[in-house]
Amino acid sequence: MDTSKITTPINEKVIKNLNPGDKVEITGTFYIARDQAHKKLIELIKKGKKLPFPLEGQIIYYCGPTPARKGEIIGSAGPTTSKRMDPFTEILLEHGLKGTIGKGTRSKEVTNAIKKHKAVYFVTYGGAGAYLRQFITKNELVAYPELGPEAIRKITVKDFPAYVGIV
Repeated sequence: MDTSKITTPINEKVIKNLNPGDKVEITGTFYIARDQAHKKLIELIKKGKKLPFPLEGQIIYYCGPTPARKGEIIGSAGPTTSKRMDPFTEILLEHGLKGTIGKGTRSKEVTNAIKKHKAVYFVTYGGAGAYLRQFITKNELVAYPELGPEAIRKITVKDFPAYVGIV
């Protein structure tokens, strides 16, 4: 199986060339956010306030990394179950988000929203956070440090492995 190389940010031109089951390697930046951070993002959108990062063309990785050991960039950084973010996904897609990365299935509503907004859902290796962290070259806190591992982080990745789940 061939591997497609993708560089972020992504757009519809990149997405239209992807098919479910395609193996990809992603290079660039994306954002880490989980349940609590998603709730805060939706609250900001509903209030018409500025988000802590631009959604346009971005990917959110559903991950709650463990603390980095001394001298490391990040701790274990495996995906969390994507379905927990389903209540928040469509509104983020409506505001420009183009991709998500996680593990597991998505609801019918989210599947339809991904297709409607010409976005993509990538899946990556569950239970392999220690392996996946090697593809992360930079890790910076963006917002909500009080959320600990659920804080929003911007990570830089090189050849981060994933598969296309839904387009």
